[in-house]
Order: sequence, then structure tokens, then C-alpha cells
Amino acid sequence: MAVKRGSRYIGRMIDRLYLPLLGLAAALAIGLAMVWPQGYGARSPAPFGHTPVQQTPAMKAAMQRQIEAAQARVEEAREAVRDLQAQAIAPTE
Repeated sequence: MAVKRGSRYIGRMIDRLYLPLLGLAAALAIGLAMVWPQGYGARSPAPFGHTPVQQTPAMKAAMQRQIEAAQARVEEAREAVRDLQAQAIAPTE
């Protein structure tokens, strides 16, 4: 099988374009990682960042109210199950 004379250079040409583009993409990803918040509540460095909404006092209070309401609902559900179980065990009472 005969190989075309110019075909052996195609791999080198693609590498010459691909590898610098890959390096540039990696540098951009590293740069973005340096200024982008890392998850909920993490803050970006000084010139870019601001206090996340989750860390404001009003949001913390709202989240605490939600937690307490959820715990109250769970406790009410447990109490209802206990009452049903007690009625099933001793229905005459």
C-alpha cells in the first residue's frame, strides 16, 4: 500500500495547532479558577468578589427559620405516627 508523500506531515501540523490551543485553554481555565467562587459561600479574591447571598444576615436568619420549621414538621409527623401506633396497639383507650 502506498502512502501519500504529504500525509506524514498532517500529524505534525495538527499537533502544531492543537497543543498550543490546549495550553491556552489550560491557562484560561487556571485564570478563571483564580477568580471564580468555589462553591456556595466561597468568595472570589478582592477585586472580583462580593459577599455571597448565603452569608448575609437576612439569608442566614431565613435559612435558620427553614431548618427550625422542617424540624418541627418532622417532630409532628413522628408524634402522629406514635399516636397511630398507640391506637393500633390499644384501640379501646
